[in-house]
Amino acid sequence: MHVGIVGATGQVGSVMREILIEREFPIESIRFFASERSAGRKIGFQGDDIVVENATTANWDGLDIVLFSAGGGLSRELAPTVASSGAIVIDNSSAWRMDDDVPLVVPEVNSHALKEIPKGIVANPNCTTMVAMPVLKPLHAEAGLEKLIISTYQATSGAGLSGVEELSKQIDEAGNSAIDLTHNGSAVAFSNGNSFIEPIAFNVIPFCGALIDDELEETNEERKLRDESRKILEIPDLAVSATCVRVPVYTGHSLAISASFSSPISASKVRTILKEVPSVILEDIPTPLKSAGVDPTYVGRIRPDTVLANGISLFLSGDNLRKGAALNAVQIAEALNSET
Repeated sequence: MHVGIVGATGQVGSVMREILIEREFPIESIRFFASERSAGRKIGFQGDDIVVENATTANWDGLDIVLFSAGGGLSRELAPTVASSGAIVIDNSSAWRMDDDVPLVVPEVNSHALKEIPKGIVANPNCTTMVAMPVLKPLHAEAGLEKLIISTYQATSGAGLSGVEELSKQIDEAGNSAIDLTHNGSAVAFSNGNSFIEPIAFNVIPFCGALIDDELEETNEERKLRDESRKILEIPDLAVSATCVRVPVYTGHSLAISASFSSPISASKVRTILKEVPSVILEDIPTPLKSAGVDPTYVGRIRPDTVLANGISLFLSGDNLRKGAALNAVQIAEALNSET
């Protein structure tokens, strides 16, 4: 296939390049696109130096698949143009996820949604939603998922490279002040960053994204988790209560989930089901450190929930840059390629 990557010089774009090689995706030719600032750079790919093109002025003719990881604004502007040239766009931003004419796909969960792509655009889910979908789908098929109460623990890389740099800088600023942090966190004067509303080093921030509903006091990250879960799992009335929290972790999103089902399901049955899911690894204590650089979702702390009807509680960790973004996009491309 003739492949393009928009945002090829970014954090997710670099992982996309690695995964295309790792999975031996059938590439006839490849082109890299980025902002005007990065245009002209050369990036090595399988022995060739590929010159990065300016995405806003590029000619898109001749491409079969274009992977987008360059933010919602650019995706809204460019994706229809790229699709009109004959390519299928696989977009990693939030721009198209809730469009009724754009399938929102996790291949091992709802690949059937790829049968119709009216706008020539396929959307990649939010990296937090992604971690949960391979786990919740088979449980829904078994017992009928009705309600979710979720607390997330989201890595700084979910806010982009600037989020990672902000954490790293604040850790360096703390230096030898750890003893002060145990008594008085305000004793360390962290520099203000643009990625998080409070200092992220040695801290957790119960506010991810931007406030979008003053009445519900809901952030866009919390709404994505609810709306995208409903669309992917095809449960339009799924009740979801989410609190999204940013934690001082570089890579790996985690979720504490309490789920309610229409039919009884035991913790042992959950383990039996998930043990057979290729994209899931059962682990006594799942952590983001364990999941970093790994494709499947780690699942553990599986136990009955004593509050919700037919309830199960469990804890998940998954790499937000791999399965949460780059890998899923490549898997969508693989699914499309298998149909041609």
